[in-house]
Amino acid sequence: MLHIPDAGVIFHCFTGRMITSKHYTTTQNVLLEIAGILTIIPVAPFLNRYVPPIVIGEWHVDLIVSILVAFLLVRLLLRLFKPLIIPVFILLTLLFLINLFNDRYSFSDVFKDYRSVVVNNWGTKDTKQQDFLNINPSFFLSYHDKTVRGIRLKVNPEDSVVRNYSVRHSLDSYNEYFNKYGPLVRQLALFRYINKNFRYVSDNRRDEYFASPRETILNGLGGDCDDHSILMASCLQSIGARCRIVLIEGHAYPELYCGDKKEFEVIQQAIIHLFNNQKITEFYFHENKGEHWLNLDYTAHHPGGRYLNDKVYALIEF
Repeated sequence: MLHIPDAGVIFHCFTGRMITSKHYTTTQNVLLEIAGILTIIPVAPFLNRYVPPIVIGEWHVDLIVSILVAFLLVRLLLRLFKPLIIPVFILLTLLFLINLFNDRYSFSDVFKDYRSVVVNNWGTKDTKQQDFLNINPSFFLSYHDKTVRGIRLKVNPEDSVVRNYSVRHSLDSYNEYFNKYGPLVRQLALFRYINKNFRYVSDNRRDEYFASPRETILNGLGGDCDDHSILMASCLQSIGARCRIVLIEGHAYPELYCGDKKEFEVIQQAIIHLFNNQKITEFYFHENKGEHWLNLDYTAHHPGGRYLNDKVYALIEF
């Protein structure tokens, strides 16, 4: 008659002996439990890359869900194949050490992912400006002045140079988070590249010059605030984003359309997560009738940086 061993009997991977879980000493059980906890810590944020953003109220809980999934997987492993937790932990540690030297997901990324949850849920606040331009645009008598006309004529997302440039640099960063945030990572990667490489160059003292996005690309990303706004709006729109340009006293900056409050919450989460080398404490945006527009000025190193001033006199939509 075929004898089926008791379910509690497992193969000890280090001694090669058949033992039961009751033969583990207290010290061995404690060490295995510690190894299980240490395994959960890096596995959870790695799984989180494949979990879509989950926002409940104002709380971002997708990493918490990933922690619970990782916890259940490790508990299942400990219950069915307890000795395997040690080699799994060792393999994970070796993998993260290798990634550390290959500039891939490693220990520092784990720390940044956990920090992003804290910042998302407790560390940031919003600074909203009412979008008066949409409420009463006729109030702004200078809407059709030379600056507005000049900028509107230069924005060109259909230019092949602009499109190819935008596609190339939208792939520079964050590709590993595409499963989580989708096309938004392309837009944020493109913002990052332009923001990092744009250099301010003044116009002639006597004349205002509006450079096309093609010109700014070909000159190496140099220009003034309106050139930057034209470039950013053109490039982002060429890969599917919706943008507009806001003119304030002495300055111009682009804004990114973020949708309703729920969509805006997801974009905030993505920015905190991906721009984790920045200390982000506030997001600056305009909102009217549920539509959110996020500041993309070059004066900040992340989307949603501080406004230079709130003296808005014109709005350019496309």
